[in-house]
Amino acid sequence: MTSSQGDRKLRIGVTFGGSGLIGGTIVNYFKIKRPGIVDMRAPSSKKVSLRDCRDIREYLMSLKPDFVINTAIANIDSDSQLAFEVNYTGPLNIARAAAALKIPYIHFSSAATLPAGTDIEERDRVSFTPRMSNYAKSKLMAEKSLEFMSENENLDYTCIRLAVVYGSHDHKIQGFHRLMFAVADESMPFMFTRKNIYHSYSNSKKLPYLIHHMLDNREEFSGKTYNFVDPEPVELSDLILSIKSYLNLKAPREIYVPYPVARNGKRIMKSMLRLLTKIGLKASLPPELMFLNSFYRTQTLSCKKLQESSFVDPMPEETIYTRLPEMITYYLTRWSHQNLITTFDDTFEFDKSIKDDFKYNPEAILEAIHHDATAPFVEMTEENQKQTRFYG
Repeated sequence: MTSSQGDRKLRIGVTFGGSGLIGGTIVNYFKIKRPGIVDMRAPSSKKVSLRDCRDIREYLMSLKPDFVINTAIANIDSDSQLAFEVNYTGPLNIARAAAALKIPYIHFSSAATLPAGTDIEERDRVSFTPRMSNYAKSKLMAEKSLEFMSENENLDYTCIRLAVVYGSHDHKIQGFHRLMFAVADESMPFMFTRKNIYHSYSNSKKLPYLIHHMLDNREEFSGKTYNFVDPEPVELSDLILSIKSYLNLKAPREIYVPYPVARNGKRIMKSMLRLLTKIGLKASLPPELMFLNSFYRTQTLSCKKLQESSFVDPMPEETIYTRLPEMITYYLTRWSHQNLITTFDDTFEFDKSIKDDFKYNPEAILEAIHHDATAPFVEMTEENQKQTRFYG
């Protein structure tokens, strides 16, 4: 990875959206797994709003990084203004800044810009339609503008297109993790799909290795778009039943709900929720339901282009199935501690006496803690530091 800003030993990178699953994985890779290569910055949306061109321009101008990565997205059910500003003008202004600084820009897009079907290649994009979701429309606009800037403004960029993303440490319940949550929470009584419906999946754990390689090989990857998916697509019904089996649950029952029935059920639920708001109760359907039709149609992406590149898969044996036990343990432990679900038997059980005292007699815990567990950490005191320096 060569520096474009002089002879600095430690290169500076910027990741927008660093608090999400993808961005957090990238930041963790460069800070923990590959320390000493990149000083990775991940400004929060409060510090740098992608909706504010001046924020982007001033931040990147003051920092002068060696590369920039954008993983930030607006929620998939965002209104037109938020989707337009975060998913389109935000990436556009990052690209304008990157072009001005003459630094590489790694942009993340979505399979929402692609049609249904099998073995879909990078060039097989959908056309704009009036019924297109705000999310898909804004992501497609960003792809097209970055292509234009590559051809006309000398933008050095690479677009990585993701399918259904999976991985640990996603603090939001969305995408595949929403599906896992629905099964674990036993809120999916039947199968809302058909047999033989396949989708592609993207392993977030592998992404930092790809980005690292792309940054080291700009001549090969500049100005191109790549589908980043596992080679083998996954049948949705089999995945749902696998999660059910791991959790030893009775639901969902293997009864396949036809799409027209599921669609009408969604409409009825939306009407009921609107009525509830009139009496002061607020609730909403999961935003993923706006893509309900994708549960009933196949979309598998071709990864041939990436396989034919110089990038070598660092974990070729990993699939969503091999990572399923790890993800189930991680997410269900997290959701149990957040009181979101009660069906998971947490093997790392909270000590029962402490649990009972915390629930019924917190004063007893306070008394015990105050008796012998409130002293400053000795090894961190100034006196101890002086002694360590004297004797060490």
